[in-house]
Amino acid sequence: MDNIRLILVITLSFILLMMYQAWQIDYGTRSPRSVGSSTTVTSDSATTSPPESELPNTPEQQVGPATSALPITTAQQWLPSESRIFVETDLFKLKIDTKGGDIRQVELSDYPIEIKTPDRSFQLLNDELPNLFIAQSGLLPEQSAPTHQAVYQSDKQSYHLGEKEDSLEVKLVWQNDQGLQVNKIYQFHRGSYVITVKHVVNNNSNQPWQGQLYGQFQRTEVPRKGFVYTYTGGAISSPNKLYEKIKFNDIREGRFNKENRSPWASGWAAMIQHYFIAAWIPPREQEYKYYTNLLTQGNRYVLGLYGPTQTVAPHSEYDFEMALYIGPKLQHTLAKLAPGLDLTVDYGWLWFIAQPLFWALEYIHQGVGNWGWAIIILTVLIKLAFFHLSATSYKSMANMRRLQPRLAAFKERYGDDREGLNRALMELYKKEKINPLGGCLPILVQIPVFISLYWVLLESVELRQVGFIFWLHDLSSPDPYFVLPLIMGTTMLLQHFLNPAPIDPVQQKVMMMLPIVFTVFFAFFPSGLVLYWVVNNILSITQQWVITKKIAGHV
Repeated sequence: MDNIRLILVITLSFILLMMYQAWQIDYGTRSPRSVGSSTTVTSDSATTSPPESELPNTPEQQVGPATSALPITTAQQWLPSESRIFVETDLFKLKIDTKGGDIRQVELSDYPIEIKTPDRSFQLLNDELPNLFIAQSGLLPEQSAPTHQAVYQSDKQSYHLGEKEDSLEVKLVWQNDQGLQVNKIYQFHRGSYVITVKHVVNNNSNQPWQGQLYGQFQRTEVPRKGFVYTYTGGAISSPNKLYEKIKFNDIREGRFNKENRSPWASGWAAMIQHYFIAAWIPPREQEYKYYTNLLTQGNRYVLGLYGPTQTVAPHSEYDFEMALYIGPKLQHTLAKLAPGLDLTVDYGWLWFIAQPLFWALEYIHQGVGNWGWAIIILTVLIKLAFFHLSATSYKSMANMRRLQPRLAAFKERYGDDREGLNRALMELYKKEKINPLGGCLPILVQIPVFISLYWVLLESVELRQVGFIFWLHDLSSPDPYFVLPLIMGTTMLLQHFLNPAPIDPVQQKVMMMLPIVFTVFFAFFPSGLVLYWVVNNILSITQQWVITKKIAGHV
């Protein structure tokens, strides 16, 4: 009876996990509505809001000289384009549009789309529907500074980082008739996914100039396909929360409350997805604020941040600077860039268990050099950590198996008399000093570890498209030949025969079906997860076989 409860607890946990993932998918794919949210800006000097094409047309509080609003982008111009500038480094292939100096397309050279096609790089940023995702930045106010709607000039249409070069600079130029010139400069560095974005303001006029820097992402919501759900959407960092998800639903329904977030000097704004991230990271010494909006043309979601107003004296220069990270969610790299940015590798509410598991897995990998063997070794270590708890559970099962003939006799004696049967069973358990719930606690304690490791293996980009042995060329994808799921199902079947059989025939049929159900589940799971479960089952069978043989005298 206790074994039935144990397996049902595990099954229920998995079913709840699948239901949660299905709910996440359904919750994030409702039809968009045009609902905006307002932004209030307060400063010690002149202030403006980011462009109205990205924010609702609402009045703002002015402390310094007032500035007029930007024009709203028309439906025909919802993503206008001028000429393209091609940039290639050791890590990137980018396309920058002279319209706003936007980064419109980014391919990550070290990350193929599929392991079978290593020459086809994964494209993280793209300016084409349905999966539109671009990075924009600019200066305000529009009357005297270039927003992402301005048109820049460039001397070159192509840039390439040479083999002996450590950095590459792409320069765009904008100027107006009032003597203001802005050089928008992208700086790329070898071996780094961080792009330095500068707006160098040269005020050649006789009047002081005031302005603000902003950076934002535009992205469409694409329904996720597949059996396993991972979060796709916005994220920010604020004084109250180092990591806060800004879901598409939050933007669509106006639930992003900016008034509850103080200006933040260590913040960032990001759009994240499975394995990858793009994040605007301003200088830590400056306080930035966040904004969101939904643009109905193309159903684009906007998430951005803007900084304080700066004054540039006549005939002087000022550099606005912000970092832009575009690449994989490498935890150690992200942690160095900004507080909380590494939390975008989202291990869920059990992160305090998952994080040490990842560190252990990474440490083991440094020694063995293979992520598959690292998973196996980590599984063994986890099994050793719970060895005594598991032994308690298996001893309880073995004792229940020893009493099977007597339990069957009770069932036959009492028939449909449930109350009498339960009373007799309790007396038997008390006489034999057996706790029928003795196997539940060990499994309940281990479930958080199982779920945490599930998210570690699912979220860690380090395991993306890495092979193990033989046919397992990608631990982040399902087993192409279903070998591991079938082995996993076989091990579950062996565990079934090692466990005491339920007295109820209906329960017996349910227990026989579980290996089949789990085999189907795991056929769609990443093979790294299935590898963990197979190794864990084999170790459990070995331990249970020894304990059962010792107590019951037979298997």
